[in-house]
Amino acid sequence: MWSQKVCILGKDKIVDLVEKHRVIYPFDYQLLDGDGYVLTVKEETTLNYLEHQNLISYEIVFTPPNLVAHLTAKSKYGRMGISFLNAAKVHSGFIGRLALEIVNLSNDRRQIAIKRGDPFMHVEFITREGTPSPYIGPYQFQYLTEEEMQMYVPILKNVFSNYEELAEKWSKNPVLDTKES
Repeated sequence: MWSQKVCILGKDKIVDLVEKHRVIYPFDYQLLDGDGYVLTVKEETTLNYLEHQNLISYEIVFTPPNLVAHLTAKSKYGRMGISFLNAAKVHSGFIGRLALEIVNLSNDRRQIAIKRGDPFMHVEFITREGTPSPYIGPYQFQYLTEEEMQMYVPILKNVFSNYEELAEKWSKNPVLDTKES
């Protein structure tokens, strides 16, 4: 039997998590949106018809061990003809910039431009039950600089009692061409 309800966190809970665990960085209160937060685009992107690219969030996301997150794109882009190719689940314990795989399938076969800073994807945080199973895969610290990774070390030490063990696993899991230099 479950001891708590599994639910999507509201604005007040997201703000609490930002203050306590820096779940979104940088954070802009104006980007809170109903049941989540709207992440923005890191770099301007232009897609030709049938072209595929990864669209990267400007913000860093940390999903604490008692949560998972789910991404959805703003419907505005779907109406323009952008199709989203990947399932968008963010595992508990993940830290990094998020990537959505997109392709231009516009009916009129035109280019679609997405500007740096455009609000693009919703992230919703969902409570989870059971023992934490933090993400230790190859995309941990995805698209982060060394300085940004170090900013999260005190938070990770605080939320994971087995931080040293996790850090060892993370260090053996290189992120393939995803860290910024």
